[in-house]
Amino acid sequence: MAAGPHILLLCEHPSLNGGEQSYLAVLPEVLSAGFRVTVAAPAGPVTAAFQQAHLETALLDLPPGSAPEQRRARLSAVVQRVKPDVLHANSLAMSRLTGPLAEKMGLPSLGHLRDIVGVSKRAMQDINTNSRLVAVSQATQKFHLTQGLVAEKTRVLYNGVDANRFRKQPPTGYLHRELGLPPEAKLLGAMGQLGARKGLDILLHAAEELLAARPDCHLVLAGVRQSQKLEAVEYEARLHRACGAPPLADRVHFLGFRDDIPRLLNELTLLVHAARQEPLGRVLLEAAATETPLVATAVGGTEEIFPAAEFAAFLAPPDNAAALAHQAGRLLESPTLRTQLASAARARMVSHFSVQRAAAGLIEQYAALV
Repeated sequence: MAAGPHILLLCEHPSLNGGEQSYLAVLPEVLSAGFRVTVAAPAGPVTAAFQQAHLETALLDLPPGSAPEQRRARLSAVVQRVKPDVLHANSLAMSRLTGPLAEKMGLPSLGHLRDIVGVSKRAMQDINTNSRLVAVSQATQKFHLTQGLVAEKTRVLYNGVDANRFRKQPPTGYLHRELGLPPEAKLLGAMGQLGARKGLDILLHAAEELLAARPDCHLVLAGVRQSQKLEAVEYEARLHRACGAPPLADRVHFLGFRDDIPRLLNELTLLVHAARQEPLGRVLLEAAATETPLVATAVGGTEEIFPAAEFAAFLAPPDNAAALAHQAGRLLESPTLRTQLASAARARMVSHFSVQRAAAGLIEQYAALV
């Protein structure tokens, strides 16, 4: 049987971030629909993950700080070698590169807008050159429309989570044992990159109040810093220094990179997500799927995951440690409330953010391009 349309997925970074995890989630459905997928990315965890999924990969070397035209020249060499039918840029920055290149090469292209960050007028012109564009939330689409995004080319396509992989299971206590904590200790968790956008400094301020009042509570932070910029290095150093004195000393645990997120979520009493901006937080969908009660900041696409009418999570304003601590404290005090919100969150995730729904939307975009 002849091979189906060939998609070249282009990933900007070697790290395995939410955008790549989201694509891996829909990949089986994409392949079942008859598409062939090759992934081009810098060598690292992302290429390893796609190779483990039995995909062809191509090395994509885009030196940091190089000009767009230099990066497009390198990207062009990969495209000419792979010979795809469609280019799929898996990030905002990659979408800027693919638009003019795809137009020049006569290839259809899909730009995936997974970030809420400002771009220049020239960059938006390049992004608009893509054949089609998808934004991961209405908030993401709205933000970029104010920067000149072409509305007619753009659709909202929510990420999806595998509800079988991420589901509620009885806690085993393995994380307590790993950290040397008593079984009765309550674990508050945060997951994501160790960067300013995730608001971890605000979370630590909230934790000072929470942990001082609750000796049985500990905070675990899962994730690593990926940026090598000086401000990012200094930000992480400040986080560690802040945890050097009571009540945070010996009560905040940096877990580093974890590949056991489905299990880890089931060990938490509560997930606290203090992001300053969030296009559509994947960890929020994963927590909802595992029925992990959560408090999050009302930013970006988070209110689309947890609209007020659904009563599926407690939301707090960004950069407000007192409000975050208050909402987390309410949940810590009420097992009944935690169960109520967690059940509603799972129902919300299954109905609106299933991997099947996300895959169907992406397949529809691909089909329109070939």
